[in-house]
Amino acid sequence: MSISSEHKPLGKQVTSSLHMLSPIVELNVGGELYTTTLSTLKKHPGSKLAEMFTGQPKLRTDSEGRFFIDRPGTHFKYILEYLRSNQVPTQCIQDVYKEALFYDIEPLIKQLEDSPQIFGELVARRQFLARVPNYSENIELMIRIARAEAVASRQSSVIVCVVRTEEDAARCQDALNSLDMDKKSVVKFGPWKAVPSISDLLDCIQMDIEAKGYKISFQPHVAEKGFRFKSHDFFYKFLFTWW
Repeated sequence: MSISSEHKPLGKQVTSSLHMLSPIVELNVGGELYTTTLSTLKKHPGSKLAEMFTGQPKLRTDSEGRFFIDRPGTHFKYILEYLRSNQVPTQCIQDVYKEALFYDIEPLIKQLEDSPQIFGELVARRQFLARVPNYSENIELMIRIARAEAVASRQSSVIVCVVRTEEDAARCQDALNSLDMDKKSVVKFGPWKAVPSISDLLDCIQMDIEAKGYKISFQPHVAEKGFRFKSHDFFYKFLFTWW
């Protein structure tokens, strides 16, 4: 009895080892099923995907014995197509780029970064936003203010002050001092040293908040009579619609 019990786990280990060495590999990627070859998966030795199938498998298997990767499966077909034929995808670029980064497939990452979509985001838009002080923090601040004002309301608004130059920043502060409102609730963006305009920044704010799942719009903020400056020179109202 003792000899038999010792041999059972050994048999499972041998079976698992043989399955690992099979040139044909079945994958379950987030519920999507794929069949490919071990050589395809290991095409780029420095990638995380190759590492998963080098030596002892570093993956769990599902109930059918397929190797399971806990990632979105829909876009894995583009990763697989690139490994098979070096074909760079022309659709779902942003999503495929995220997966290429996860699997650390360096040649695909570089080629995707040359695509207009990724190039425009990383080199143009992100480089611009990096020059806008506290941009990401201000986006989160806007969301917190909007959520705090959403109680029993269909919409909540956030006033934003946008200034491009140091001179405008000084004028904006004077204008802000004459506003009859809680100045702590006004979110200030700028100044910055880059080509994009105020309207470009406003579009970026809307894009990044919408990317977080919020429904948002903006318009120039018109202050009451007696305001010392044209309010639309600096101030904009962002409307969050909740239902």
